[in-house]
Amino acid sequence: MSAIAPIVEVTFRGLLGRRRIFLLVLLAALPVLIGLLIRIAGGRPDADRVLDTLVVRFVMPLVALIVGTTVIGSEIDDGTAVFLMVKPIARWRIVLAKTVVAAGLTAVLIVPAVIIASIVLSRPDLATTLEAFTVACFFGGTAYAIAFLALSAFTSRAFLIGLAYVLIWEGVLASILEGTKFLSIRMATLGLATALGVDTAEPPPAPAVSAAVIAVVIVGGFMIASWRLARFEIRGGD
Repeated sequence: MSAIAPIVEVTFRGLLGRRRIFLLVLLAALPVLIGLLIRIAGGRPDADRVLDTLVVRFVMPLVALIVGTTVIGSEIDDGTAVFLMVKPIARWRIVLAKTVVAAGLTAVLIVPAVIIASIVLSRPDLATTLEAFTVACFFGGTAYAIAFLALSAFTSRAFLIGLAYVLIWEGVLASILEGTKFLSIRMATLGLATALGVDTAEPPPAPAVSAAVIAVVIVGGFMIASWRLARFEIRGGD
């Protein structure tokens, strides 16, 4: 772990020093803000629905998309990745460091939002809601972050492709086409939450299928990104 610690530190500093961190914090705070507005307005505090609709379907994938496509993609685009790749460091270790940052920052932003929003929208089964969505969003957010990180290693248009996946594939197709649900990280996340005792607006895949999808995305994304970086060519100046 000590071998990747400097890369983790530099990547974290690079992310935290950018303006996008303010957008990430605002996105993560959105469920809490909505929860407060519901409580103030005297509305029905349905924590499951708020967390399902806002966090799993909107905030979590967008936060992971921004973070995941930045940790490697932005460095490849601006050329700073060259300084890292010329060092005698195995490429998979670089990917591991970037994965730790992407998954860790996603969790740091999303998990507290889930916990605070759940408490604000307190209900008799608060403990179940907290456990289910915290665990599901931790693993779901990790899967999203690694998937988008791997995508950014292949194309400079990773953000646009990832956004299309979130909005079109997961937002529309996975909801109306039963056979596409197993290709949706969002549906797999809801499957984990359902397995832990909460209700969702639409039936997700079986718990075993959901867990398998999350595991395949995490492991497969890491391996694909490592393979891609191992074949990344550093071109000399003209």
